[in-house]
Amino acid sequence: MIELWLAAGLLLLVALAFLLIPVLRGRKAQAEEDRTALNVALYQERLAELQGQHASGALTAEQLQAGQDEAARELLDDTEGAAVERVSSLGKALPLIAALLVPVLGLGLYLHWGASDKVALVEQFAQAPKSVEEMTARLEQAVKVQPDSAEAWYFLGRTYMAQSRPADAAKAFEKAVGIAREPELLGQWAQALYFVGNKQWSAQLQSLTDEALQRDPQEVTSLGLLGIAAFEGQRFKEAVGYWRRLIAVLPADDPSRDALQGGIDRALEQLAAKGETLPNEPVAVAAATGAQLKVRVELAAKLKDQVQPGDSVFIFAKASAGPPMPLAVKRLTVADLPVEVTLADSDAMMPQLKLSNFPQVQLMARISRAGNATAGEWVAHGQAVASSSAELQQLTIDSPDK
Repeated sequence: MIELWLAAGLLLLVALAFLLIPVLRGRKAQAEEDRTALNVALYQERLAELQGQHASGALTAEQLQAGQDEAARELLDDTEGAAVERVSSLGKALPLIAALLVPVLGLGLYLHWGASDKVALVEQFAQAPKSVEEMTARLEQAVKVQPDSAEAWYFLGRTYMAQSRPADAAKAFEKAVGIAREPELLGQWAQALYFVGNKQWSAQLQSLTDEALQRDPQEVTSLGLLGIAAFEGQRFKEAVGYWRRLIAVLPADDPSRDALQGGIDRALEQLAAKGETLPNEPVAVAAATGAQLKVRVELAAKLKDQVQPGDSVFIFAKASAGPPMPLAVKRLTVADLPVEVTLADSDAMMPQLKLSNFPQVQLMARISRAGNATAGEWVAHGQAVASSSAELQQLTIDSPDK
């Protein structure tokens, strides 16, 4: 906020200059005008007095002429000398009041309709949080400033879950779903409600997970949650089915695969103890490297004089139909352009959101002088492409970021 107040102070000085300088010049001009008028009046009175003395015979023609010349010299001397200033209470008070009210009024209007809270929020997120509590406080402030941001509510809910606050997380995810009814958000909301309800399954949880899987059959949170609920309910065949579907969409190096396989093995043991069998089918997984998209990003020639080498460049992929959060991100600088990069599952911001989990994605590139991945000065929007595409994708940054 320091920059904001410094800018406001500079604007105040500019306002004072524009308002007071013309007034001071006007006062000086008025004083000079009053002084000249006074001297002319005195000169005219002196001439009238000399004319009267000449008419009465007290002065000769030569003395009259000499007196007139002397009066003229005095008029010139008085005009060039010091003047008596003209006092005006209006001229002193009104400019000062106006100079103070203009910036104060402008600041008041800015605080009422402006975005000072968003400026403060950006400054806060520019620095790494020192604790989970500080991050939680920042996210709580973010949803106050941007209550229509599903992404802000989502991250706040995830933070609450990390702090074992499922009730608060459920409220945050409910807000996010109200803004964007995405499969990932539905799954997270259901998971939070599951823990709030003391791990008791309910019709609401079934409805949320069914909707999530209908929108995205590979939604990982819903698959994992349904597997847990089925195992707790001793529906071991269902548990194995859900967990095998989940393993099938996880990258080969995902650490949760071992835990899921352990759950599947225990479910199979329970089935064997009951005399039931279920084929231990091998899981079809993606290649070890997962999905990979090759992207070439370049800068339009018309923008080369409008950017700086140190400006941040964010290259990312978002699901065409899915959560609003980026699936994979690379951060470079303008000095690196043009550049070819590979966006892969290893670039995922969250383990649950990987390129290989979504059939189609949209590629984007953004230049941000402030280093903000969500807002900047210039942007490039690509067409929707298959996440499994092996072709080199082209992005040209050439449009203002709105």
